Amino acid sequence: MSAKKANPVDVQVGSRIRIRRLMVSMSQMQLASHLGITFQQVQKYERGVNRVGASRLMAISDALGVQPSFFFEKDDSSLLSGANGDRPSTGQDTLKGLLTTDGISLNKAFVRIRNPALRRHILGLVKAIAEREEADVPAGTMIHSDKDPLLSWQ
Repeated sequence: MSAKKANPVDVQVGSRIRIRRLMVSMSQMQLASHLGITFQQVQKYERGVNRVGASRLMAISDALGVQPSFFFEKDDSSLLSGANGDRPSTGQDTLKGLLTTDGISLNKAFVRIRNPALRRHILGLVKAIAEREEADVPAGTMIHSDKDPLLSWQ
């Protein structure tokens, strides 16, 4: 007997539940407690293994502070606006990176930095690293240039 395959809609809803839960800094245990279920059930919802019923989806949307329609939107930019509000005009690749666990953590830490100059330097460093990645320059390779952005952040 073959394993049951998750429905793509269930996977999308579950993924958006997980991302929104992380954005509001809520653990699976906290969400489960709010819903009166086990954290294992929340895990199954987030993976799309189990379907989320209509009444449960309403409870999840209340707990996470979004409208139920939020979980069905295919445009991930609504995740950045919080709850289906104004959408920033950024590329889909950027949005996908921001909507990972690392992206959310990086953004939360970045906004806590109060010094604007330091924030600009960090942003410059991250951009320079990304540009090197795009250019396929091997890690650790030193580019001897006065205009090397990795050296200009100091």
